[in-house]
Amino acid sequence: MKTAFMLLCCVCCLNSFAAAAATDSPPLAIAIHGGAGTLTPENLTPAKRAEIETMLARAVQAGHEKLLAGASATEAVITAIVLLEDSPLFNAGVGAVYTWDETHELDASIMRGDTRNAGAVARATVIKNPILAAQAVMEASPHVMLSGEGADAFARTQELEIVPNSTFNTPARLESLQRMKAAAENKAAQNTPTDQPHKFGTVGAVALDRAGNLAAGTSTGGMTGKRWGRVGDSPIIGAGTFADNKSCAVSATGHGEYYIRYNVAADICARVRYRQTPLPQAAREVLFDVLLPAGGTGGVIAIAPDGTIAMPFNTTGMYRAAIHADGRFEVAIFKDSDKTP
Repeated sequence: MKTAFMLLCCVCCLNSFAAAAATDSPPLAIAIHGGAGTLTPENLTPAKRAEIETMLARAVQAGHEKLLAGASATEAVITAIVLLEDSPLFNAGVGAVYTWDETHELDASIMRGDTRNAGAVARATVIKNPILAAQAVMEASPHVMLSGEGADAFARTQELEIVPNSTFNTPARLESLQRMKAAAENKAAQNTPTDQPHKFGTVGAVALDRAGNLAAGTSTGGMTGKRWGRVGDSPIIGAGTFADNKSCAVSATGHGEYYIRYNVAADICARVRYRQTPLPQAAREVLFDVLLPAGGTGGVIAIAPDGTIAMPFNTTGMYRAAIHADGRFEVAIFKDSDKTP
């Protein structure tokens, strides 16, 4: 914990100075998440918690530094997500969960709030950083989403880094799959319904740049033990990712089937735009009044054009970090450490 604490203190100092220096400039802000679910303090050793918090701090700071340097919100979002994809701590990129067949299928999406241009990949298998492939789809193709072999082939034409699927292997994720299969076999033997554990795990970022533009991005390995080409909400614009300068930018994490059915990311922004609902209230309404009664669990990070950040979740925890428009820094996992409405 000492290492993480020292890093967080340094980040706080750096961003307080940056905020003071930019008092007369338009606001800029960024928030990231590393997934939501049935997290409890008992599930994390102090060392593991410190490792996760340090990585969250590093990613949000990297994105914020891009914003301070004048980069676009899109670039800041991608910078943060690439770092999270390259970490085995999160269910994206290197830390992706296994499919039922012990392979990895990766999803990602990106959306700009100024043009509402977007790009996504689903079921990619050899792209090292799926968020970069989503960006390439947005910027270098006439399409919004590419999937499977097509997504992998397109990534090659864009000269993105291609790696063996085994690059995404991690012992902890394999153990999760094996536990899931054992539980499924046990329930099948008892003729009882099988629940899907480990539904949650995604990374994402939302940002506001000096030009007043918003962006959102999301990347995931999906659901442990997924089969039959299952695709969740992360690559689906409006469900797991959405950005519009007239309302907000959202990246979601949770049980994707529900986020798709209830169009969660776009619904939050629609409430902000058409009902003039404050962003924190709109996000909570969708998560707690719409999604939860239907059985959907998870969380979102969201940012408004004025820099307001909301990071609500209806689970026991969500990995998250933010640097607010006033320079305030936060990193948190559990509800008792929330600092946002």
